[in-house]
Amino acid sequence: MKQETALKLLKAGENIFLTGSAGAGKTYTLNQYIQYLKARKVTVAVTASTGIAATHMNGMTIHTWAGIGIKDTLTESELKRMYERKYLREHIEKTQVLVIDEISMLHAKQLNLVNQVLKFFKDSDEPFGGIQVIVSGDFFQLPPVGRNGELNRDKFAFMSDAWVEAKFRVCYLTEQHRQSDSVLDQILNAIRRQDISEQHIQHLLQTKHQAHQNEIVTRLYTHNMDVDNLNHQHLEQIDGKIKRFDAIVDGNEKLIETLKSSVRAPQQLELKKGAKVMFVKNNFDMGYVNGSIGEIKGFVEDEEQGILPQVLMKDGSTIVVEPETWSIENEQGQVLASLTQIPLRLAWAITIHKSQGMTLESAEINLANTFEKGQGYVALSRLKSLEGLKLVDFNPQALELDRLAMKADSRFQELSSEAEQHFAEMDLSKQHDAFIRRCGGTLNLLEIERNEKKIGKKIKESYSTNTLEETKALFEADYEIEDIAAERKLTKSTIINHLARLSREQNLNIERIKPDEEDLEPIRAAYKKLQKRNNAEDMNDDGSIKLRPLVEATRLSYEQVRLALLFIV
Repeated sequence: MKQETALKLLKAGENIFLTGSAGAGKTYTLNQYIQYLKARKVTVAVTASTGIAATHMNGMTIHTWAGIGIKDTLTESELKRMYERKYLREHIEKTQVLVIDEISMLHAKQLNLVNQVLKFFKDSDEPFGGIQVIVSGDFFQLPPVGRNGELNRDKFAFMSDAWVEAKFRVCYLTEQHRQSDSVLDQILNAIRRQDISEQHIQHLLQTKHQAHQNEIVTRLYTHNMDVDNLNHQHLEQIDGKIKRFDAIVDGNEKLIETLKSSVRAPQQLELKKGAKVMFVKNNFDMGYVNGSIGEIKGFVEDEEQGILPQVLMKDGSTIVVEPETWSIENEQGQVLASLTQIPLRLAWAITIHKSQGMTLESAEINLANTFEKGQGYVALSRLKSLEGLKLVDFNPQALELDRLAMKADSRFQELSSEAEQHFAEMDLSKQHDAFIRRCGGTLNLLEIERNEKKIGKKIKESYSTNTLEETKALFEADYEIEDIAAERKLTKSTIINHLARLSREQNLNIERIKPDEEDLEPIRAAYKKLQKRNNAEDMNDDGSIKLRPLVEATRLSYEQVRLALLFIV
């Protein structure tokens, strides 16, 4: 299907599955539709299944947007408690169009949960509460992570009840816009058809002798063990002393294990000056996202948290990286388990699974030990050109695809072809206008033109000059800390720091966020104990205690300690 026809169908308001091979223009088409909606004042929520993909679309993960987190099921009482969260309720109720990018990596159970949440919040039995839902992606990418022994048919989103209910119109884009190298394009399409010739294999094998500069090459491997070994070897080759950063965990043991398996930051992070690193969490405030690459420039002494790494980014900027906390909370917002660590990992090599959503200029790839169908396709489709590839080892099985995904893809192509033939020449302008009216948008041409100009001129800023006032306005509107953080795309720690300054500089009353006395007591006791010990390494210049020793003494998260200090110091 052509992008023009896909846009025509999107504007008609149907639920759409937008798919096609890598570089077919899925993201471009989505962005065109999103701008169209915004110009007509229709509220659209832009989400994705992973953090990296979400940043490509300037959105958030669907798990955060829908409030489902890492849950597999939701009870009626849990839904009611979710509805009490003002931020969650308001943004879901306002949304008329929901976009979920990289749908292939969203588990079927989670798509069902999104459907369940929207029905409850919209008070409607219609699929997804009656709003338009657009899912985009390619099911030849690797399937979502599931439980041990779970079959792909239980994981793919297109096998979910929600998918069947939604009756997605399939728009399978067929024009190629990304790969500049026609040979690579031919190889990728041959893999999709499972019609790989000996000539295709030879083209791939010949890349083994292509030379690349080590500093710009990303190495992709199938197994974590290979990645860890290579990263360790490179770290050992750098002169200098290793700086170690140990993760701090607290809470329910089983939930801690869940966090350890899902968080990309290692339990023990070893760094040296000159080490190549990747960020593993979003922090729009600090200027990095999940997947950003940099190099350790050095280490600095922080008054509160001790030694922290300083990362030189590709754009020449430097970032002092503070610890981040990953947590699992119950419905009341109480932390059940937490893991605090510097959000970095070594990045001379990464796994193919973690490369999904990236576009690479060059890569050194080892496909000798593939264990999951689709790994070879995912790795090769990250590249723009065959000239950027160095295939160091190869297993023919690496180019195999999941049979269920192939069968589904064939059907998707048929449905899309039928839609192209039926709608390509059809005038759907009346349906377009009817959908905008239904969403409460505007059809005033002058207003649309003004909005389009504003969208065109808008400059994306990651940090606003009046950031304190924005936080203050949300706090005074009774937003909770986590909801302010989600709204502003900042960390909870940053919001707590904002509130501390607002309390100190503007006498903002922050009593409503004061923790219970039983939660304050262990931190107060640890603070007094550290004061008596009077160890210079634990103290700031003003005589206050640094955060790190308090976190280590109480085994609480940095966020919990930061918040408590607002009321005990």
